[in-house]
Amino acid sequence: MFVAMNRFRVKVGDEAAFEEIWRSRDSKLLDFDGFVHFDLLKGSESDGYVLYASHAIWRNEESFVAWTKSRQFKESHSRAKPTVGYAGPPQFEGFDAVEGLSISA
Repeated sequence: MFVAMNRFRVKVGDEAAFEEIWRSRDSKLLDFDGFVHFDLLKGSESDGYVLYASHAIWRNEESFVAWTKSRQFKESHSRAKPTVGYAGPPQFEGFDAVEGLSISA
């Protein structure tokens, strides 16, 4: 399993606009082989910004890399409009899973 995260520092007051961009996007993730799960996480406020993280789980790093080079990725990201104030660029972090636990239903 591979976890791909982007951290966003959104200026205070722009939280609703930022969240709406994510809610209304034309995501192609569900159609891409190797994709498992996505969450947009909202953190705390600090120094005039609110921390958010996009958290995507992939079968493996190769699937994620293939996504970033795909037509679907380019289409999904070409429509992004920078209408939100950011306190700096997004920061990518990628992780290979070492251990995991889950509750089965």
